[in-house]
Amino acid sequence: MEKTISSLQNPLVKQILQLSEKSRERKKTGLFVIEGQREIHLAIKGGYFLKTVLFCSDIVSEEDLYVIKEMSNSKAEFIEITIDVYQKLAYRSSTEGILAIAEARSLSLERLSFTSKHPLILVAEATEKPGNIGALLRTADAARLDAVIIANPRTDIYNPNIIRSSVGCLFTNPVATGSTTEILQFLKDKNIRVYCAALQASKPYHSCDFTQAAALVVGTESDGLSREWLANSDQNIIIPMEGEIDSMNVSVAAGILIFEAKRQRNFLK
Repeated sequence: MEKTISSLQNPLVKQILQLSEKSRERKKTGLFVIEGQREIHLAIKGGYFLKTVLFCSDIVSEEDLYVIKEMSNSKAEFIEITIDVYQKLAYRSSTEGILAIAEARSLSLERLSFTSKHPLILVAEATEKPGNIGALLRTADAARLDAVIIANPRTDIYNPNIIRSSVGCLFTNPVATGSTTEILQFLKDKNIRVYCAALQASKPYHSCDFTQAAALVVGTESDGLSREWLANSDQNIIIPMEGEIDSMNVSVAAGILIFEAKRQRNFLK
């Protein structure tokens, strides 16, 4: 017999609100919240462990709920919640009637391993806006990159806004975080060339050879990359622009660089 929660004062309801709103709570408990059927599917497919699944039977169909139950680990607890409780917990107006509490994974560089002899990696330094991080993760998924690394992160990677804006692609990409110094050492140890998007001493991106192991490194739109990245770059690259400004949205710039690298690699197949 599944439990049912109808009170907004229920301790689990309060915990989910805390996990959704506070990075400190996520870090302390090692838990985070996933909302939406597609996102939950991708998290399960990506090997994430679901601790609790909450569903509103007034919204989610029995068929959709059955699929998630079949996909989930056997220890996941399923709890029915009333529509009032769901509306309190859900962020989206176009809702799907289901959310989950999942266990966070370590995002250490040591967990990254590559099957490709010539991995292609995206590194984003100090990206702060969840929307930009989500867009970067979606692009990385589309290109099937070998990893996305966030240098000096300014926001919690399990922030619900990142999960939403990535449409669950946080779970489909190998993701790691670290300091610039740690990441540079990691890339050096793996013999991965560093290509920094920068205005100074740069070559047009399409004139560079990205067919070997490569890390494409992008910074913030306002500040660009830190001196440490520029000092350790194998080659600075630039996207030539013909308008009045000299920068574009970081996710757009990353997409251009990534798919030029993919074009070169696919051309050689």
